[in-house]
Amino acid sequence: MSKWLYLVAAIVLEVSATLSLHLMTEHAAWVIVVVIGYVGAFISLAMLLRAGAPIGLTYGVWAASGVALTAVLAYALFGDPLTWMMSLGIVVVIGGVLLVELGAASSKPMERSESQ
Repeated sequence: MSKWLYLVAAIVLEVSATLSLHLMTEHAAWVIVVVIGYVGAFISLAMLLRAGAPIGLTYGVWAASGVALTAVLAYALFGDPLTWMMSLGIVVVIGGVLLVELGAASSKPMERSESQ
């Protein structure tokens, strides 16, 4: 269960920091939220990886969730555009992450060759 908490924390912190970049254009003090958000997100990701989560899946879920949430929240909060094509792109990104997860669950890892 703690793995999910680390992942949710990383997503929420990264999205908060990214949205705060927009607010920083109006008031420079938002830089504090930006820095804390990004540092916290990377610390949460590091803790998630330390807990044993695979990096490919972790990064995919984190990135796809960040893109989707940032786009939707920027639309809701700031009036940024959110077209049907952008929405389709979000669905495709999320679908790609799901395919990576399904592929990882159904196959054994590729063997690495040693270079000499």
